[in-house]
Amino acid sequence: MPPMRGSGSGWFDNFDDDGASRRGEQAMRQDPFGNQGAPRRRGLGGGGLRIWVLVAFAAYAAYYYFSNRTVDPYTGEQVMIDKNLSAADENALGLQAYQEILSQERPVDPNSEVARQIRSIAERLIARVDEVEADLAAEKGLQAQNFAANFEWQVNVIQSDQANAFALPGGKMAVYTGLVPVARNQDGMAVVMGHEIAHALMRHGAQRMARGKLEQIGQMAGAASGMDAGTLQTVMSAYGVTSALPYARAHESQADEVGLMLAAAACFDPAEAVPLWERMGQMSGGQSPPEFASTHPSAETRIQHLQALQPKALAFRQKYCGQAGTAAANG
Repeated sequence: MPPMRGSGSGWFDNFDDDGASRRGEQAMRQDPFGNQGAPRRRGLGGGGLRIWVLVAFAAYAAYYYFSNRTVDPYTGEQVMIDKNLSAADENALGLQAYQEILSQERPVDPNSEVARQIRSIAERLIARVDEVEADLAAEKGLQAQNFAANFEWQVNVIQSDQANAFALPGGKMAVYTGLVPVARNQDGMAVVMGHEIAHALMRHGAQRMARGKLEQIGQMAGAASGMDAGTLQTVMSAYGVTSALPYARAHESQADEVGLMLAAAACFDPAEAVPLWERMGQMSGGQSPPEFASTHPSAETRIQHLQALQPKALAFRQKYCGQAGTAAANG
């Protein structure tokens, strides 16, 4: 999915006081807030006020976190999605982003062979969305939410060397022509498109938006505590490696699983996922960043995960396609 990430920055400008004495400078080095040289005051001094500000930020963050928790029917996990973000709002954001992309990119002729083939694959995947959600929810003892019931699906093929695809909230999809030779066949293409559709179905974009709000609260709390810009940047960098990036990788793994089940239920061959990611790994030429520093799992990790999912995917294909689907996949 298109990455979106901000970086922390200082909220208050540092300043130098040319009239400060050497003694004052030494006190500042001992106490970053410069309180050691001043007489202690009772009640809410600067430090006490900062503590209360931090408490207020923490209380609001906790309230936001717990009041916006919901259960993802695909995974059975508790996730955070802002309750003020309606399905209509989310779909409108997806449409706006889609129109902006199409105004900058160059879609191919919708009547061209490649566009018709891509739309055909998408139609088969979309037709199984409700059944796959119901099955995966039932595995967790949950009811399907059918969030995509009001999606207005639209699929375009964009002329580009990028080996990529995306699906936005509301069902707005695009596949770049550079993906066609990498996918090689409709089964490989269905694996990628199923993965992108899964992101939209699981509302991963809305989850990232809610998490981004908490990250902003954390940055504001750091600034209110008097943390300097360099320290705040270090804290946010550590947060990225230990929390934000693993969170993003988890979304990718979830979309891999749900997308593979969609492809299998639509009677595509899920086994094609493994050679697909072998080719993806070869394309990087060993230049990919280490997994811990990436928003995506490594090709090796994805291959292992997809291999482990093959029995489940084959069961989905057997359920929805029977012998005819098995023969078509092997043909």
